[in-house]
Amino acid sequence: MGIVSDIFRVVFGGGRNVVRETAEVFRENAEAGAQRVYGVQGQAMTQFGAEFAAQFGARNRGWFDPFMDGLNRLPRPALALGTLALFISAMVDPLWFAARMQGIALVPDPLWWLLGVIVSFYFGARHQLKAQDFQRDIALNMARAPQVMANITALEKLRSDSRSNSPGVAESGPDAQLGIAAVTPEHNLALEDWKSLRAA
Repeated sequence: MGIVSDIFRVVFGGGRNVVRETAEVFRENAEAGAQRVYGVQGQAMTQFGAEFAAQFGARNRGWFDPFMDGLNRLPRPALALGTLALFISAMVDPLWFAARMQGIALVPDPLWWLLGVIVSFYFGARHQLKAQDFQRDIALNMARAPQVMANITALEKLRSDSRSNSPGVAESGPDAQLGIAAVTPEHNLALEDWKSLRAA
């Protein structure tokens, strides 16, 4: 008994667990990993909370920050609604619309170029982000294509009219009468008796 207790004291003695410490060299301790993740998430949420408290706190903000936030949100809806308003005005009052378009025709080309640069810079970052997201989505969809094809093949094998060698499906080949006989339901005496009892 003394040898066994000495072995246990070597392995588990001194408040240490040699087996656990050796295993943690090859595999992360799940509890310690969860505590680290909790700490990181807690710090991130604290930082976000401090940023939003400074951004939305009534005492820390004057009138200028909310005004600029609202001004930054105006161009996209203003351009979209303004374009729709031009179409509506062309239908409602064509003469007024034609007069305004004659005024726009007098705008010099350098001013149009400047407007194009401003709009391009304003919307360019958003367009680039959306284009990168689109390319990433296409790559993910292409990576899923073999799995989708395998799923479609598996589903096609489950169809009742499939000609595979699945149980319960007759392989009729080119014989049309045999194909019709394979999908025609058989006479079911029990079902007929049940129907007659329900009709009575």
